[in-house]
Formats: sequence, structure tokens, C-alpha cells
Amino acid sequence: MPSYQDVLRTNEKLARTHHLEASAIKLLMLHFAQLEPTELYLSMDKAMPEEKHLAFEKAVNSYIFEQIPVQYLIGYVYFYGYKFIVDDRVLIPRFETEELVANVLVYYDEVFNSTPVKLVDVGTGSGCLAIALKMEEPAFDTYATDISASALDVAKANAQTIGAAVQFLQGDMVEPLKGMKFDILVSNPPYIPTDEIVDQIIIKNEPSVALFGCDDGLKFYQIILANAKSVLNDRSMIAFEHGYDKAESIRRIARTYFPEAEIFTLQDMQQKDRMTFILNK
Repeated sequence: MPSYQDVLRTNEKLARTHHLEASAIKLLMLHFAQLEPTELYLSMDKAMPEEKHLAFEKAVNSYIFEQIPVQYLIGYVYFYGYKFIVDDRVLIPRFETEELVANVLVYYDEVFNSTPVKLVDVGTGSGCLAIALKMEEPAFDTYATDISASALDVAKANAQTIGAAVQFLQGDMVEPLKGMKFDILVSNPPYIPTDEIVDQIIIKNEPSVALFGCDDGLKFYQIILANAKSVLNDRSMIAFEHGYDKAESIRRIARTYFPEAEIFTLQDMQQKDRMTFILNK
């Protein structure tokens, strides 16, 4: 039997040949070998057991030739240190969104002085934002909405598995929040313009309802901001993730509805405009 090192190198080369991420091959290796990273490193010269090798090769073929995301093949992804179930009912959480969580926690302290608040995640998908925020700050009375019943099934399963007390509501954007008031609204809504070229591995697998924000990618920001005052207290915070080239447009829309607010954009770790905050103090 070939060694772990030989199997890994062969398949990483195969992925690069097909212009796919070689790092995904290592994730598949760790999962199907049932090894931690340090254990895999120490086992590189050992023969990979046949049963594990066959399961790994099958998954690699699905990734490379069927273009199924590695996260769907293994069934989970780590987000902000928590293990989230993911499948084709929900968008795969991205690393950039972890930065939104971190910044919401920072500005929560600044605006609310760490007092208990009511928070809602609009368009929650897998539940990653709502759940991570609740786990990091138990003082949040946390709600989450999504139009997709199947996405909410995944989010509820994640909340139960991770141990986060989040109340989930089905409906379009802020529609299910009528009659309620919140202090913090967070959202990473669909924001890809419909005419933008997107990698086939994304188009073929991830739910389109979670990806596209109509012609200019701004539809859902407009809807949320137009209705936000009806569900927010006077002192409040709105935090968005968005496309790197949409910050100015979102600030302009925000100023229409919140002319007295402090509105600013933060960059992600790649120095791209990725998050816009609206603080009503």
C-alpha cells in the first residue's frame, strides 16, 4: 500500500492540474484517515490502510471531477472555532465572515457597554453568525431568520449540536420580526450580482437563493435598511458583510434611512472593503 505522503502528494498534484485547491485534498485526507494534523504529519511514511485509501480516493474524485465542495463531502466546516454541519441546503461559511463576528463583538462593547441586548441575524443560512455570536457572548438574546425552511433545519441542527440558544423564524428578511424590537441586526445577505461570473463549483452546489442579490447585488441591503427602523430600538447597531466593491453604495443607502448614524466600512484581512457598520448611539 502507498504511504500517506505518496497518496497526498499524488492527489494534491491532480487538484492543481485541474485548477482546484490542493489544500482541500489535505482536508479530505485528515477526514477520511481520521487523523489530527499532528498525527498525519507523524504518519506520513506509514502505509495508508486500504479501506481509508479507497474512501479518500472516492471523495477526491467527487471533488475534482464532479466539482463537489470538500465541505459538503465531509459534511462540516469549522467557523469561529465551532463545528458546523453544512450541505447543499446552505451556503458554506467563509473565513471573511468570521471577521464580521469579531467586529460585532468589539462594537457591541463600545455601543452597549457589555449590557444584555437582543440580536437578530437576518438570512442566517447555516446559522453561523447567530450561533457564533451567541456562543461568544451569552448575554445576547439571539434570533435568526431565513426564507428557506430547509436552511433553517440545518441551522437548528447546528444550534442544538453546538449548544447555542437561538430562536429561529422563517420568513423573508425582516418580515417575521414584525412587532419585535432589537438592539443589533447582523446580516450577510445574498450579494453576488446576477451577471457576475462565479466559479462552477459554487454555482453547481451552493443554493442560488443564498448567493445572488439581483442585478447590482444590493437588493437585500435595500430591503433590510428600508425596514430596519421598524424592528430596531433607538440605540442600535447594524452590521453587514458585502461585496468588496459595494461599500460606497451601501453607505449611501444607509445614510438615506439613518442620516444621523455613524456609518463606516471595515476592511478584511485581504485589505478589501468587506463590512459596513451603522451605529445609532
